[in-house]
Amino acid sequence: MSDDLPPAQIHHAPLAGVIGMPITHSRSPRLHGYWLDRYGLAGHYVPIPVMPEHLAEVLRNMPRMGFVGANVTIPHKEAVLTLADTVTDRAALIGAANTLIFRPDGKIHADNTDGYGFIANLRQNAPDWQPDRGPAAVIGAGGAARAVVASLLDSGVRELRITNRTRLRAEQIKAEFGARLVVYDWAQVGNMLDGAATVVNATSLGMQGKQPLRVPMDALSPDALVTDLVYTPLMTPFLTEAQARGCRIVDGLGMLLHQAAPGFERWFGHRPEVDDDTRRIALE
Repeated sequence: MSDDLPPAQIHHAPLAGVIGMPITHSRSPRLHGYWLDRYGLAGHYVPIPVMPEHLAEVLRNMPRMGFVGANVTIPHKEAVLTLADTVTDRAALIGAANTLIFRPDGKIHADNTDGYGFIANLRQNAPDWQPDRGPAAVIGAGGAARAVVASLLDSGVRELRITNRTRLRAEQIKAEFGARLVVYDWAQVGNMLDGAATVVNATSLGMQGKQPLRVPMDALSPDALVTDLVYTPLMTPFLTEAQARGCRIVDGLGMLLHQAAPGFERWFGHRPEVDDDTRRIALE
């Protein structure tokens, strides 16, 4: 019967997914699937393993297959910028995209919501956080760190200290983001925390299977807010020590959840709530 319907009357549930390699570790399918069920929305969200040499071809074909968008993870977050038709200012500034929207004409729009997710996580879990209360200190200079730096500066941080094991990468971020940044040698990371009001681990150190993040925290003020982008485990040794020193801490899971919300809204038409149930589903 449906074969006799004119094309305008055939409606397909929107498709979205996450592109990466490897992709089996991603929590995004579980998260978006939960939101689709929770709000009774038509749609599907699937993991899509893609080798770098196939990325351009896959992106060209996804809109034709009914996809309305996709999240992008390692190792494709930089490469998609060169393949997109339009790129938001923040994605261009960060140098990476994590959210794609496929327009009806097949054009690809690239955005980066990592910085939004980072700030939304802080504001949800430390509502009295004031970005201009003192310097921010960011450990790391990779793609995630760039998103954090951009969002902290945008939020009103007046001085941002940054360090990285390879100092050149931190210097490159300073060159791009400007005079509010102060670069510290990796050996001075303990000094960087002195007087800092907001402290961020934006490296993968401390993640399960990785080396721990070894930072002398003697100079850390108990008034500081300390957060870690790592969320496996939720309580990293870095957060555990900060908490023992009296600091407020915010784990990294909320950033993952909040960065997913804008894309979900664009693809499926409903802004999802990030609450305790959402956290529980993401951790299962």
